[in-house]
Amino acid sequence: MQHITILGSTGSIGVSTLDVVARHPDRYSIYALTAQNKVEELAQQCARFRPKVAVVGSAAAAQKLQELLRIQGLSTQVEYGETALCAVASANECDAVMAAIVGAAGLAPTLAAARAGKKVLLANKEALVMSGQLLMDAVAANGSTLMPIDSEHNAIFQCLPDGYGRVPAQHGIAKILLTASGGPFLKRPVETLEHVTCEEAVAHPKWVMGRKISVDSATMMNKGLEVIEAHWLFGVPAAAIDVVIHPQSVVHSMVSYVDGSVLAQLGNPDMRTPIAHALAYPERIDSGVEAIDLVKIAQLTFEQPDLQRFPCLKLAYDALHAGGSTPAVMNAANEVAVQAFLDRRIGFRMIDRLIARVMDAMPSCAVDDIESVCEQDRRARVLANSYIQP
Repeated sequence: MQHITILGSTGSIGVSTLDVVARHPDRYSIYALTAQNKVEELAQQCARFRPKVAVVGSAAAAQKLQELLRIQGLSTQVEYGETALCAVASANECDAVMAAIVGAAGLAPTLAAARAGKKVLLANKEALVMSGQLLMDAVAANGSTLMPIDSEHNAIFQCLPDGYGRVPAQHGIAKILLTASGGPFLKRPVETLEHVTCEEAVAHPKWVMGRKISVDSATMMNKGLEVIEAHWLFGVPAAAIDVVIHPQSVVHSMVSYVDGSVLAQLGNPDMRTPIAHALAYPERIDSGVEAIDLVKIAQLTFEQPDLQRFPCLKLAYDALHAGGSTPAVMNAANEVAVQAFLDRRIGFRMIDRLIARVMDAMPSCAVDDIESVCEQDRRARVLANSYIQP
């Protein structure tokens, strides 16, 4: 029996994880569930899965959750704040941690889980973007296991040989091919992107995701973050990571080998597949996802991304090449810009312009510990906010 902490249980990844867990009550139980402020949803999850601990973002939310749980006669312990998140991610009673908190807020508890030697199911790509070397060092030094949950990185993991060990040259790896749907604006005239609305940006044609990630998909910053994540997960340089537009979202990513072989992982666009794979690895379990019907799909197409349409993708490659603090700065600026767009304070095409301006203003510097990462993140947010008109 694996006892699981889900960081971000009310988000789309958290909900999908609970769906897979519910299909296998003989294999998995929930130790802790966490959410920022969706107290009612979290209370419902607690009623069904009976975690020992539930963590929310504030004292007010904790008080409200405690009252809801008391009415239902539940004994779940309620905590709040970052310290509590780190505690449930590193607790002795926990075997595996689903790291699904969106954005920089997920960094500290993800690092805590790695330092405690947990099996970390990584859905929070920002943790690696911000602190790649720190997180990978923590995994290696503490006997942790890092399993990628992003559909693309999980696909790559499945296409790599056993015992890969992040040494591509020893295994004949030529390139990593990350597929991208292209989002809702793949064919929309570039000159009209200035007028994109929030409602249009969050309407992803294939995947059901949160609002922030949906906007990142529309700008392709999501894919840029995945490029950086792939670099750290698989030890592959930027020059050996290509992005390929694949609107059908059936091929989730590929690995190209020096002998000319290209291995791909295919499946329906449903996050329960990579979640089930990572939970049970090296076994396979039912995820609740139907197998794809290739005859019905009939055609798979691929094309190169247009960097004029998707300048955020180029910014991510630039950040990876710069190294040091620049990926964390880029991520912070993006989070500020996307929230400002969702709040209707800036237009869609201001997102990439704001990120570029912050990156230009903050030269790369060394980040040797979580404190220095967080300081660069803080400075970038202050600067990004200063560029937005009140």
